[in-house]
Amino acid sequence: MRTRKLPASAAMVAGLVLAGLVQAAGPVTRRNILLVISDDVGLDVTTGMVPGLVDDLVERYGPQGLQHPRYGEIRGRPASTPNLDRLAREGITFASTWAQPFCSPTRAPILPGLFAGQANVINYPDPLSQHHTSFVQRLRDEGGYSTGLFGKWHLAGMPNEQDPYPGMKPKEAGFEVFRGNMHAAIKSYWDYDYMVQDESTAPDQWRSGEPPVKSLPGIAPTNYGPVVKVADALEWIRAREAADPEKPWFAWVAFNLSHATTVQQPSAMAVPNADTLDGRSLAEMKACGGKFGTNQTGRCSGEALMRAMTNSLDTVLGKLLEEVRRIDPGTIVIYIGDNGTPMYGRPNLDFIDNLYITRRGRGKGTAFESGVRVPLVIAGPGIAGGRVSAEFTHAADLFPTILALAGLTPPTEVGNGDGTGTMRVDGRSLLPIVDGSAGRVRDPVQDFLLTESLNLMTNSTRQVAARNGFFKLVCTEKVDAGSCEFYNLGMDPLEEFQIPPPRDCPAGSDTSQPAWHYCRLAEVIRTESFFARGR
Repeated sequence: MRTRKLPASAAMVAGLVLAGLVQAAGPVTRRNILLVISDDVGLDVTTGMVPGLVDDLVERYGPQGLQHPRYGEIRGRPASTPNLDRLAREGITFASTWAQPFCSPTRAPILPGLFAGQANVINYPDPLSQHHTSFVQRLRDEGGYSTGLFGKWHLAGMPNEQDPYPGMKPKEAGFEVFRGNMHAAIKSYWDYDYMVQDESTAPDQWRSGEPPVKSLPGIAPTNYGPVVKVADALEWIRAREAADPEKPWFAWVAFNLSHATTVQQPSAMAVPNADTLDGRSLAEMKACGGKFGTNQTGRCSGEALMRAMTNSLDTVLGKLLEEVRRIDPGTIVIYIGDNGTPMYGRPNLDFIDNLYITRRGRGKGTAFESGVRVPLVIAGPGIAGGRVSAEFTHAADLFPTILALAGLTPPTEVGNGDGTGTMRVDGRSLLPIVDGSAGRVRDPVQDFLLTESLNLMTNSTRQVAARNGFFKLVCTEKVDAGSCEFYNLGMDPLEEFQIPPPRDCPAGSDTSQPAWHYCRLAEVIRTESFFARGR
C-alpha cells in the first residue's frame, strides 16, 4: 500500500472510502495500478471470463427463445484462459464494454478520455496529437506516480520518410520509461524492433535495437515478445519498489498477442513457445503440426492459432499477476481488449468460431458487436469479486476511472488536438460501479456510446455505431434507412434480427417506442461522429 498525504475533495474521498481505497480519515491512499491491454482478442475468445454467457445465449436464440435456425453455432471453442478467468472472479467484469474497431483508435480514447472521432484517430495509421491531455501525465504530475509502459504503443502514427512517428510518443504522454514497439504490428514474435525511451532520451526521441533475451519462472530464456514485455515490466516494478517503496507506480503492459504479424510466409500467425502453453493448447498445436516458437503453423487453422496465441498471452499474464500480487497485494489490476477478433476473409485469418452467429464481415474493423465488444475487468483490494456489470461502458471510461482510483479528481474538459482549446470528456468514471455505490453511470435512454471505423482493409469503408442502454444503430457511409441497421441489444445482443426503420421520427419524447431510439441514435451519429466532420 502506498500512502501520500495529499489534499482531496470531500466527494472524491467519500467515493474512495466506499471503494476501500482510503480510510475514513487521514491521507489519500495512492494504490499501485497495473493496466493490461491485449491485441485483437474479443470476448468470443475469452468467454470464460463471463461464466454462463454462451449458455444463456444458446437458450435465448434456441427453440425456446428466438428460434434462430443456426443457434448451435453460438457454442464454439474459446481459448483456455485460466488466469484471465481467475482475474474476472477476483474483480468486477464489465460485460457490455465497447472499444473501437481497430488498435490505435482504442488506445486513443483511453489516453485522453475522448471517443476516437473526437481524438481524430479513427484508423490505424492516424497519430494522436501531442496537444491532447493524457491521464498518465496527471498520474505523474498530480498523483506523484512513477509511470512505465511496456509493449505495443501504436499512438504515434505510422513511420514515414518525412516524419517517423509524427504523433504522441510514450514520454510525450507522460511515461518516464518505455520499452517496447511503436508499430501497429511486429515482424514476428521473435524478430522485432525493440524501442526504448528513458531518462537518456528526449520525449520525442528513442533508441532501437535487437530484442533482449529474458526469462520468467517456468519459462526458458527467450526473446519471445510477450515474455520480454512482462520481464521488462517486472524489472521496472521491482526497481521502483527498491528505490522508493512509498512512491506509487502505474504500469501499462500492452501485449501484441494475439495480433497477426507482418511476416506473411509461411504464416502471419505464430505457434507460441511450448513452455507458454497449457496442456490443452499444446495438444492442439501438436495435432495440427505446428512448430513451437515459429511462424511455421503446419495444418493449424486460424481458429486454433488464435486459441494458442491467446492461451500463451494468458500464461505470461499469469506470471505477471502472480509476481505483482507478491510484491504488492494492494495493486489494482485492469484488463481490457483493444478490439474484436479479426475475420479477415483470407485462409487461416478468420478466427471467430464462438459466441456469434453471423461472423463474416463482422469482426475487427467493423462496428458490429463482434468487432467492438471486448472484455473489461477491474480487480483489487476493496473491490468485491465475482460481479458482472451489464452497464454499457467504453474504453474512454478508463481515463476518468484510473484517475479516480488513484485518488485524483478527473477533469471534465481536456485539451483538443490542435492546442487551441478544450473538449468535453466522453468517458465516465466507473468507480461508483466498482465500489458498489451505484449500478450505472449513464442514463440508459439519453446517454450514448460511439464506435467509429474507417476501414482501410475494405476500400476505406466508413462505419459508425451508436448505442444507448437498449438499442444500437450501425450506419455505413451515411445515415439513412438504406444504410443503417437497427437492433434491440437487450433482446438481440448478437444483432441477428433487424428492426425496420421508422418512416418518420415521432414528435415528443415517448421513449417506449423503438422509433424514438432510432431517431435519437441517428441524430447522434449525424452530429457527434466523424461523419459530422467530413471524414
